[in-house]
Amino acid sequence: MKWDASQYLKFERERTQPSIDLAMRIALPDPQRILDIGCGPGNSTRVLKERFPNADILGIDSSAEMVKSARETHPDLRFDVLDAGSRLSELPGNFDVVFSNACIQWIPDHPHLLRNMLGLLRTGGVLAVQTPMNYEEPIHQIVMEIVSSPQWQDAFLHPRVFYNLKQNEYVDLLAEFAADFTVWQTTYLHILHSHADILEWYRGTGLRPYLSVLPEERKMDFEQEVFRQIRERYPKQKNGDVVFRFPRFFFVAIA
Repeated sequence: MKWDASQYLKFERERTQPSIDLAMRIALPDPQRILDIGCGPGNSTRVLKERFPNADILGIDSSAEMVKSARETHPDLRFDVLDAGSRLSELPGNFDVVFSNACIQWIPDHPHLLRNMLGLLRTGGVLAVQTPMNYEEPIHQIVMEIVSSPQWQDAFLHPRVFYNLKQNEYVDLLAEFAADFTVWQTTYLHILHSHADILEWYRGTGLRPYLSVLPEERKMDFEQEVFRQIRERYPKQKNGDVVFRFPRFFFVAIA
């Protein structure tokens, strides 16, 4: 599945805010080596550089398209193509901070993944993670209902797998693997100008696994059905704006 950095960055401010909030919860005074897992087009890596200007920061992503965009937009920062699900062991380790904003939901086997992420840290280093948990929100339910409907289920022979665990399962894992940790959830209320903005947002992330396998002649019909239900389930405000709720789960753990 290919990623489109320009589509992703149409809502750069809203997508970047969780990484800002997460970075502010890292209490180390002057970390020297930071790894940004799932750096995408580099917006989260830039947040880390602004938060910790003295640090040597490496951003990694499995998408060559995203890394190309990151290098072009942030030429003063370092980026590499690397799949965090299978190649973390290739990194030298001993990082002060391992950071990951809106990435681990795409990677399987979170018990193994978290153990590996913590293993990249020096003793006392910080693992900081944010992952979306919007399963109860209308947009997620709309997409799941459509892809499993009789009209569309033949087009998705291999439905997307959601790798996130339940929040209490992360608590159990962190209690086992980390010296100390904090968990929290924030629900962002994004004020978008129209229902079309919600569709544009999801084109950059949640719809990509489905659009990437559809033939061109069916993509428009699929998007039109998603859009029809978005208009039904998201009420407009008095001024015409739409409130797009987006819950996200965070944790900061000490190695």
